[in-house]
Amino acid sequence: MSDSEFHHFASDNTSGICPEAWAALQAANTGFEPSYGDDEWTTRACDLIRTVFDKPDAEIFFVFNGTAANSLVLASLCQSYHSVVCHEVAHVETDECGAPEFFSNGTKILTATGPHGKLTPAAVERIIRKRTDIHYPKPRVLSLTQSTEFGTVYTTAEINALCTLAHAHQLNVHMDGARFANAAAALREREGATPADFTWRAGVDVLSFGGTKNGMNTSEAVVFFRPELAREFDYRCKQAGQLASKMRFLSSQWVGMLENDNWLRHAGHANTMTRRLADAVRDIPGVELFIEPEVNAVFVDMPPAVAAAMHHRGWHFHNFLGPERYRLMCSWATQETEIENFARDLREVVAV
Repeated sequence: MSDSEFHHFASDNTSGICPEAWAALQAANTGFEPSYGDDEWTTRACDLIRTVFDKPDAEIFFVFNGTAANSLVLASLCQSYHSVVCHEVAHVETDECGAPEFFSNGTKILTATGPHGKLTPAAVERIIRKRTDIHYPKPRVLSLTQSTEFGTVYTTAEINALCTLAHAHQLNVHMDGARFANAAAALREREGATPADFTWRAGVDVLSFGGTKNGMNTSEAVVFFRPELAREFDYRCKQAGQLASKMRFLSSQWVGMLENDNWLRHAGHANTMTRRLADAVRDIPGVELFIEPEVNAVFVDMPPAVAAAMHHRGWHFHNFLGPERYRLMCSWATQETEIENFARDLREVVAV
C-alpha cells in the first residue's frame, strides 16, 4: 500500500466542514441559549429555509443524519400496512439497513425501475396498480431521490408529472434530498429553476434536505411543505433519539450556509469539479464513463485490476452497481490539483 492515503473521491462525506458552517458553529458557541430548539439560531435557520423555498408556513425539524430524516418522514406518512414506492437503487431501499421499515413498524418498500436511477410515471403506475386487494400493502408514499444514486437529476417537469400521478392515487410525495444542494445548483444552471419550483410547486409534500454532504456536520433538515403532515413529528424525533438538546449546533450551520447562498455556491463548485474530473478521465484507454455527470458523481467502468492498482497507490473510491463500475465523488473542497493527480496516476496505471 502507498504511504499516502487519498480519500478525495471516495465520498463527499470525506471532506471537512466548510468555512461558513464552521464559522457559524464558532459563533453559536458563546454564552447560553435555550435547549431543544427554542434558541435564536434555530429560529433563524427555520426562517431562512422558509425563505429559500418561498414557503412561510413550512414546518422544519433538524436531525442528525439522512437515515433518520428519511425513515422518520416515511414512518410519519404511513401506517404499518402501507407501502412506499421508490426506485430499486434508492437509498431508502439499498442503504438504510431497514430503518424505514423499523420506524414505521413494518411499512413495505416497493421498488420500480427506471433509467439511470430515475423513476418514470409508467413504472410508478404499474407498481401502484399491481394489486389493490386487502391482502397487499397499500401504496401510500412515493419517494424520489434528488439527485439520484446515479448522479442524475429529475427536471421540474419530471417531478411534476410524478407528483401529479402520485396525488391522483392519494399518495404523498417524499423527496430524499441528501444531495439536494447539488441538484438545486444544476437545475438553476440548466432551467433557471428555484428550489420552490421543483419541490412544493411541483407537488412534493416533504423534503429531506441534506446538509452533511453539502459541507456541514451531522445536520439534516426535514421540511414539511404541507404543515398538517408534520403533526407530532417532534415526538417522533424525540422517540428516535434525534432531538438535539444543544440544537443550536445543528441549526447554526444552516444559518452560515443559507445566508448569501453559500450552500449553492459550494454545491456548484462540486458539480463543476465533477465535470472536470469526467473530462480528465474520459479519454484514458480502458476507462469508460457510464453516464455523463449531472451533479457531483462520476461513474466509470474500468477493469478491477486497474482499480486495484489505483487503490495500491492510495486512492480510495468505491465499487458501485456492478463488478467493474466505480463511483468517484467530488465535494465542496475538491481542487483541480487533486483531479490532475488522480488522472495522472490513472494514466500511468493503465499504461503498465
